[in-house]
Amino acid sequence: MTTPRGETEDLLRGLAPRVLGAVVRRYGHFDTAEDAVQEALLAAAVRWPEDGLPDNPMGWLVIVAGRRLTDLLRAEQARRGREEAAGRRALPEWRPAPAADRSAAGADDTLTLLFMCCHPALSPASQIALTLRAVGGLTTAQIALTLRAVGGLTTAQIARAFLVPEATMTRRITRAKQRVRDSGVPFGMPAEADRDARLRAVLHVLYLVFTEGYAGDAGGAGPRREDLAAEAIRLARILHRLLPDDGEVAGLLALMLLTDARRAARAAPDGTPIPMAEQDRTLWDAARVVEGVALVDAALARGVPGPYQIQAAIAALHDEAPSAEVTDWPQIAALYAVLTGMSANPVTALNHAVAVAMSRGPRAGLDLLAGLEDDERLARDHRLPAVRAHLLEMAGERAAAREAYLTAARRAAGLPRRRYLNARAARLSAAPDGDA
Repeated sequence: MTTPRGETEDLLRGLAPRVLGAVVRRYGHFDTAEDAVQEALLAAAVRWPEDGLPDNPMGWLVIVAGRRLTDLLRAEQARRGREEAAGRRALPEWRPAPAADRSAAGADDTLTLLFMCCHPALSPASQIALTLRAVGGLTTAQIALTLRAVGGLTTAQIARAFLVPEATMTRRITRAKQRVRDSGVPFGMPAEADRDARLRAVLHVLYLVFTEGYAGDAGGAGPRREDLAAEAIRLARILHRLLPDDGEVAGLLALMLLTDARRAARAAPDGTPIPMAEQDRTLWDAARVVEGVALVDAALARGVPGPYQIQAAIAALHDEAPSAEVTDWPQIAALYAVLTGMSANPVTALNHAVAVAMSRGPRAGLDLLAGLEDDERLARDHRLPAVRAHLLEMAGERAAAREAYLTAARRAAGLPRRRYLNARAARLSAAPDGDA
């Protein structure tokens, strides 16, 4: 019985990171395993629509990838003149491991892969970049045309999250793989003493994957990746179940739920973004809001909060407000002030400026924006001129706001967002400064 190609693609998208995690966890050799899994996925994309799904799709993929990994390792060893050593690398037949054999942190192969990619030989940024290549979605076209990251985000998507050019991120990923190969430290789950440091990198990865799925392409150049947001929430739930007393794990899960609760209202049918103040709040997911608020309240009660708990607290204040007019902006501004003291993230600084403007007036927010003018991470991004335009509009400076909106539109990546920003500029051109 044949299988529809769309169904095959959906299945491969979900299995890809788990298969890579299983192969690397069992056999190591991340770079070579990545190539082997890519070839197994390509074979599945070609054969399954015609032959039908195997009884155990993941087992099929791991067996095929394992055999291909054997061939690749042997070929690599042969090129180096070590055929005999390569012959001893024959891999055992893959069988699903009994549930009792899995460690707590390895209860899910995708989660295991996240920890394995947070390799001690890498800087935190490289850990995140390498991991992002392994946890995204996968389509048949991506397999056949690129044979690049298994289920991974494109380098352009990763680069957007880090506010660096795509070529820079490509070099970073290449160097990360080389550094892992040269370190001599095998991939594997971290020892207990190293777990906390690597957990922070895993949380950052999950946050960026969620952000890419929820907001990375909304109003941008491509379709939203809601599957990525759902996968990030799923993995965060697993982490919270395994580490229920970790406040930052709970904070990240709460942040994801409280943010995702607004998903249905955040864009028009044509993809044009809708500002939070103009969203239909009846479309927000009340169940997710309740769950997220409970999580962050419990986490904050346990001790000194970390950045994810603070962001979740901000999201909770937005979600619990029955309307934009009664949002507790002074408290949000205070929380953003704490958050900016924890890291020098320019996007956080932009949000802080908006919160200050909403609580103390637009001129106070504009004064904060002046300190971001020379930040190279925002030099090509649309967000700084878009925020400036919004605050200038609040201040009644329509001409300046219009020019800032047009600048933001020129920098914006996708048509829906450009259309929105140009529409804001056009609306301002219809009346002189000071008119309502």
